[in-house]
Amino acid sequence: LNMMAKTPTEILTMNAAARTVVMKKLCDSGVEFICTDGIIIDPDVVIGEGTKILPGTIIRGETVIGKNCVIGPNSYIENSKIGDGTEVNSTQIRSSELGNGVKIGPWSQVRPGSLIHDGCKIGDYVEIKNSEIGPRTAVAHLTYIGDSEVGEGVNFGCGCCVANFNGKTKNHTKIGDHAFIGCNTNLIAPVEIGSYAYTAAGTTVNKNVPDYALAVSREPLRIVENWVKDRDAIKER
Repeated sequence: LNMMAKTPTEILTMNAAARTVVMKKLCDSGVEFICTDGIIIDPDVVIGEGTKILPGTIIRGETVIGKNCVIGPNSYIENSKIGDGTEVNSTQIRSSELGNGVKIGPWSQVRPGSLIHDGCKIGDYVEIKNSEIGPRTAVAHLTYIGDSEVGEGVNFGCGCCVANFNGKTKNHTKIGDHAFIGCNTNLIAPVEIGSYAYTAAGTTVNKNVPDYALAVSREPLRIVENWVKDRDAIKER
């Protein structure tokens, strides 16, 4: 971009020309563009042969993307490394690394300092911050993992949260290999979950769970019959 350009029209024209040069170079190296709408790629970005870049995708900085990936639509990647055969669907990734064969998104975010190993599945509305996620771990949806070390083959149910901030400090959580984190589990850092350990759905964990153990913090379910009638809480619908 020639910053001596004096008008917005000149700047737009020069940006479009620079964008075309970058995309032509990538096409010549085997990168595929089905449609270039909304795609912005910095000139220092490296993308492997056979990778498809879908509309609305922005790739910035010193990002390196492997071969045979699918990036987008509507993804943002900055100063990150993406392995071969990885799919990034409508996801933002900053200053992090994803391994080979990872599937992530849509509508997820990987914040700086994260490492997601080979074969992980990261679903929709997941946020990962400054954490290492072991190979073949599944984080299905609606989950936050911060300042954590997660082992291999771990399964997170829906709605889990690592509560890593106590108002003053950020604390660390460690989860062993093949642990099963049940739906709506809260892990209050600092805490450790052992290998092959389970947390029951709806559990809040504030102390270490040994290998092969089950953590349960639910009260027994009570059914209060006629509760609504006794309080005259029935309303016309």
